[in-house]
Amino acid sequence: MAKPIATAFKAGGAAVAVAAAALALALVTPAPPPAMGEAASPPRRIVSINLCTDQLLVDLVARDRIAGISRLAADPALSAVTQRIGGLTRVNGSAEEVLALRPDLVLTSEHSTPHLVSLLRRLGVRVETIPLASDLDGIRASIRKVAEVVDESPRGDAVIAALDRRIAAVSAPATSRPTALAYQVNSLTSGPGGLIDAMMAAAGLRNMAGEHRLGPAGRLPLEAFVARPPDLVVLATLPDAYATRTADNLRHPAMRDLARRRPTTAIDMPLWLCGTPAVAEGIERLARQRRLIVETAARTEPRGVFEP
Repeated sequence: MAKPIATAFKAGGAAVAVAAAALALALVTPAPPPAMGEAASPPRRIVSINLCTDQLLVDLVARDRIAGISRLAADPALSAVTQRIGGLTRVNGSAEEVLALRPDLVLTSEHSTPHLVSLLRRLGVRVETIPLASDLDGIRASIRKVAEVVDESPRGDAVIAALDRRIAAVSAPATSRPTALAYQVNSLTSGPGGLIDAMMAAAGLRNMAGEHRLGPAGRLPLEAFVARPPDLVVLATLPDAYATRTADNLRHPAMRDLARRRPTTAIDMPLWLCGTPAVAEGIERLARQRRLIVETAARTEPRGVFEP
């Protein structure tokens, strides 16, 4: 039995490398380039090897054009499209799996599986890398890029328009912004400049993370969170989603007590891990809580209490 491609390359030697490339070429026949003056046809066998591009692909093309997506797209703790991918082939990301699907386009994100991307390109497979979004404009740019490479630009425009309508429907005046702080496993929070920060701003909230001294990777000790809580506690990871010690901060009695005393909402990981239209649902959840906080404050506090 022939060795897997990855094993063959590790073995070293020109003969082994040539044999591995020959095996790969036997598994895939890239589409020939269009003749002079002939327009390239839209890709018909698209494979995504990244969770974020999986979700954008599902939003933008018909199922019969999707040859495969990553296995992570089926994980409800990470993916917002688990209910929409039944019957689609899922790959772990090996070269053999991808090539066996005979793709005419492979989608991935920046910095994702660079060795696999390099190999696919050397074998003549078209690979497009999609920038990772860190704000709402970045999400729009990612949607446009995927829509362009799959030849579905009008569909991309429609997806962006729908996203913008949902955000506009819950927009809030800048003069009344309660504070919010997102908390995740391992006592991580989300500081300025990320997707959760952008979602809070769109919902009319002020991210309080910038007012704390954060540790590596944005870590905020539970004691500091509880001692100076925000107006809205945002659970960016559900407390019982992970049965590991790294999630104990979310299950700690002090955190549960705070969640009972302060308005609390969840924008679980599938809504913010990737820059996709799923962020709209998270923004809507945040905006609903903001309205309740402001309405409650209006009955008990002087006007302007939430002014920045």
